[in-house]
Order: sequence, then C-alpha cells, then structure tokens
Amino acid sequence: MAETNPIDNGGDLGATLLAGAFISEAELRSAQEIAAKSNKKLSEVLLEQGLIDSEVLGSVLSLKYGVPVVNLARFEVQPEAIALVPEQVAREHRILPVSLDGNTLTIATDDPHDFRAVNALASLTRKRIVPVIAVGMKLDEAIDGNYKLTSQIEQQVSQIVNLKVETAVGDVSEAEALKQAPVVQAVDMILTQAVRDRASDIHIEPQEDSLLIRNRIDGVLHDAVRLPLGVHTAILTRIKVLANLNIAERRRPQDGQFSASVGNKRVDFRVATIEGSHGEMAVLRVLDKSMLLIKLPELGMTPTVLQPFEKLLASPFGMILVNGPTGSGKTTTLYAALQKLDAKERNIMTVEDPIEYGFKGISQIQVNRQAGITFPVGLRAIMRLDPDVILVGEIRDAETATTAVQAAITGHLVLSSIHANDAVSALIRLIDMGVEPFLVTSAVIGSLSQRLVRKVCPYCRQMTEVSPAEAMAYTTAMGETRDKFSIGRGCNFCSRSGFLGRIGVYELLTLTDALRKALIKGTSASELKEQAVKEGMTPMGRDGMQKVKDGLTAPGEVMRNVFTIL
Repeated sequence: MAETNPIDNGGDLGATLLAGAFISEAELRSAQEIAAKSNKKLSEVLLEQGLIDSEVLGSVLSLKYGVPVVNLARFEVQPEAIALVPEQVAREHRILPVSLDGNTLTIATDDPHDFRAVNALASLTRKRIVPVIAVGMKLDEAIDGNYKLTSQIEQQVSQIVNLKVETAVGDVSEAEALKQAPVVQAVDMILTQAVRDRASDIHIEPQEDSLLIRNRIDGVLHDAVRLPLGVHTAILTRIKVLANLNIAERRRPQDGQFSASVGNKRVDFRVATIEGSHGEMAVLRVLDKSMLLIKLPELGMTPTVLQPFEKLLASPFGMILVNGPTGSGKTTTLYAALQKLDAKERNIMTVEDPIEYGFKGISQIQVNRQAGITFPVGLRAIMRLDPDVILVGEIRDAETATTAVQAAITGHLVLSSIHANDAVSALIRLIDMGVEPFLVTSAVIGSLSQRLVRKVCPYCRQMTEVSPAEAMAYTTAMGETRDKFSIGRGCNFCSRSGFLGRIGVYELLTLTDALRKALIKGTSASELKEQAVKEGMTPMGRDGMQKVKDGLTAPGEVMRNVFTIL
C-alpha cells in the first residue's frame, strides 16, 4: 500500500494555510477537487491557480516541517549535482538537485514529504537525499534554467562526427544522413534550448575548426554550444529539409520557414542560409506567436506617446509610419495597433512578408514573388477590395512607397514599417524614394520611431554607481545629475546577466501645419526635429533615460541602442 502523503491529501497543508488566513475554505476546497481530478499535488495546484505564491508556500512548509528553504533566484546550483539527475527524472518528480557534498545530494522541491521522489533519487544516485524547500522562483523555471541541453546536444553529435556525407552537388547521401536519429535529435535540442532561453534568433556559424551555435537573447548574442566541424553538413541539411530548401544548393542564398512543437507550444522558424568563408551558415528567426500578441499599453509607451498614438489610430485616413532598424520590434507594434482597431466594423487588410501571426476577422495577404505578388501588387489589389485599414509589412522601394501614399490620400488608414533612424528620417526616406514632399505631407499623419532596450532584472536590481560617461549621458538627456542607478547584479532568473526581457523606447512625431510647411520648403532633418521638439515631441534619448529614471533599464542600454541622446 502506498504511503500517505500529508501534503498531497491537503489535510496538514490546507489546515495550516487556513489557520494563517492565506486562503479561504472555498479556495482550498476548489484546489483539492482539481488536485484529485488531475492527479496533481495540492501544493502544485495552489501555485498554478495563483492562490498562493512560492514564497508563502515555502515559508509555511519550512516552519511546519522544520525543513530549510533555498532561494533559487540567488542560489548557485552546482553542475556536479545537476549531472547526477537526468532532466526527465527532475521534471517527473518536480525537483532540482542544487548541491553535492560528499555522499549527500541536496534537492530543492515544493513538497519535502514526497517520499516516492526521495526514494527514487536515492536509488538512482546512490546518495543520501536531503530535501529543501524551493522559494524565489518556480521549480519549472529553475529546471529550465539549469538543465541546459548543451551536453545532450554534444552527446548526439558525437555519434555522427564520423558520418561521411559527400558534398558533391546532387549526391543523395545527404538525404541518407537525415535518417540518422542523432542529427534529428540534435537539431530538435538546439531549437528547444533557444526557445527556453527566449532567443529571437539562432546563428549557426561554421568556424575554422568548429561549428558555433549562438542564440540572440534580449538583443545580445550568447554562445550556446560549440560542436565539431564534422557535423556541420548534417545539421544544415536537416534544417534545410525542415524549411523545404534545396539541400544540394550551397552557393546561392536561400530562405524558407517551418513550424515545430517545442514543449507545449507551436513555434515558427524563419530560415536564411548563405555561403561563408568557412562553409554555409544559417540564421533562424524564432517566431514565438505568444510574444507577438502584446497590447499597446504593454509595449512600454509613456502616456505622452501612447495617448497621441492611439489618437492617430482613430483617424479615418492617413499614413502612420513605424520605423527603426531590424529587430527593433516594429512588427510587434504594428500587430498591437491592429488589435486596437475594430475589425468588426471595418475591413482591415494586410500585405506581409511573411505573415507572422494570423488574426481573426482580418484578411492577410502573403507576398509571393514567384507568383508575382509583391508589396505594390498586393497593395493595389487590396485597394480594389473596399478596405478601411491597410497594413503594409514594409516600405522597401519607390513603387510601394508611392502606392501606399496614394492609398492614404484616397481615404484609407495605412500602417506601415520603414527603415529609418528616427521619426523625422522616416519622412525624408519617403522623399528620397521619389515621393513628392507635398504628397508626403498630405498622406503622413504620424511617424513612430522605436528601439528595444533590455530591462533590468526585477529580482536582483540594486542601486549601483555607473561610469562617468553613462552618468553624463543621463545628465545631458534629463538635465539633472545622478550617479547611482538601478542595475541588476545577476541571478538565476536572468542567467546572471542582470537583464530580463526588453522594453520599447519611442519618439512620436505628429504632423502639424508648421512641420508640413517646413518639409515642403526642404528644411533639413535637424531643423525639422528641433521644430518637432518645440511642438511637444519627446526625443527617443530622453524617453530612454526616463525609463532609466524609473528603474526599468540602465544608462548603458540607452547609449548602446539609441544613436542620438538629445
């Protein structure tokens, strides 16, 4: 007969939480029912339902059962402990091995009386198991952060190092290589690790003597794993097959896309390949659709930007430009703007390359150059379909620019992205493409420029002195002196980087009569910006430093990502 777990049946734990007024009787009863139906522990259900947090649960269990706690956000987990317990076992029993001292293995858990887990680990590791209660972060997050797939990837590729794959064009042995399970598993692990790390891009780069895999996390590249050069062809071939690319073609650039199940969600990947000096390289853009459905107030816009931008979206016609360099979050902003618009009363249509997320009630057209569907062709077709709102994925050439401007002038609200350094430069860019200044002033009603900066980790932030250059940049932008700022010192939440996630930095230019007259006269970009600031525009540098003042980011981040401070 199985041992009765005093925490699982909810008696002791539930009574303790009730006595401390942490939960109500109704909440406890509901959690117990869910636990019984789903075969989960009561503590796990309480955490999932948000009825208590890990800190409260840990404190209650620690006091009641005399078991110490460990703050997983700050504790340095020993690699030797992690190596003793396979990831699958850790996830099955919801434990994290944290330290190894001689014959004693300490494990973090949210259920120190789970004797089944303790006995299983003792049998597996041949060690004495000492449980401690995990607080500070969720166990699932801690397991994700500490069980890197690097060693497993290396183990898989070691099985194919000696695999001889002919590189002659048209040789079918490359396709045979795909049947090797280690290649398939290695690529799956590379994708899984990137998604766990919240990477936006995966770089696969052959070096002189190795294959380097790097992940771009919060805008910064980090080495993920370095593999033997001998697996380069097999891994690239597997990725090409997934993306439906020509595996025999290495000299010409190729691009494609595919979807894969990672964990419990579906993730899209865009693939681009090109021949480099040491072999063919590839970059995979990770498109986690859950990250694209961010609403406007969640982007980090201050009220001085958000309110006028929403007012622009309420306009019945005109062009709104969203600009910035590649990777600055333009698509996310445009998608957030679409969610703000009412698709029931208006016909909203888009032409995109590619369609990164499908919206209900919105007609979306995919650019297909082989079929002759380009941005201008798709845009002209849309204009014959009675649209109210048109989203153009990107203005890249004169034809697209001219067509989009005409659409805005003829009574449509047009949203589009364009590559430019700031809000004023976007207007100049249209003119440089050949659009007449008077047409630009007639069509454009607003220009939003943006960058992304890393957010200071909220779990390890502390007031710290910065360099004189950073302090001077803050003083120049804000007009006040300060030498200490909120800086992350590094913890397990942020992988010791001090940063967790990103936030937007913006400047919004709303076209006024004075700005329209200045633009038609051919006024320089610097003078136009000066005029815009006089009329109330907050420069991007000041917006960034305001976020520094609010403790959201660091001065160095604004300096690194925003070219112009004033």
